[in-house]
Amino acid sequence: MSETLLDVLQYYGAAASTLAALIVSLNLGRRWTGWAFVIFVTASIALIGWGFFQEDSEGIGYQNIALLVINCVGVYRYLIAKKQPKEPSAQT
Repeated sequence: MSETLLDVLQYYGAAASTLAALIVSLNLGRRWTGWAFVIFVTASIALIGWGFFQEDSEGIGYQNIALLVINCVGVYRYLIAKKQPKEPSAQT
């Protein structure tokens, strides 16, 4: 695989993950959080590709397979599921 494509996968994955984390941290609501998880999914896919095509980087690939599953749960929970999850009650 070309070095340029590997660079694109690596830096897209890093930038997209950072952007998605920022969106989640801002707590802008369900829809925004759901779209942040979509961005996380694309970042995980990019980093899976980079991890397995870049020599000695399989660990990142395997880590992002796990993160892809987690991020898909986030997409389902925030964008697809009709019922909102219950908020934890505050203990006084």
